Amino acid sequence: MRITLTLDEDIAAKLQAETRRSGKSFRDVVNETMHHAFASQRSAVHRNAFEVTPRDLGKLRAGLSLNNIAELLEQIEGPLHR
Repeated sequence: MRITLTLDEDIAAKLQAETRRSGKSFRDVVNETMHHAFASQRSAVHRNAFEVTPRDLGKLRAGLSLNNIAELLEQIEGPLHR
């Protein structure tokens, strides 16, 4: 298929550099680059989603609260926890 496409200057420069480096035609470099980009995109979509499984960690010690994490860390680890 023949198509006219306007490329950003930096993209055109990278494609031309790859053309010179590889010795392939500009058309082949553009097609290979596009194939690679779409293949990467497809594989990213088909990856398994990261899933977090919550666990009950039991009761918090008396006098500690999860409402203020910085205060909780200071109570547990001391004032130099940072």
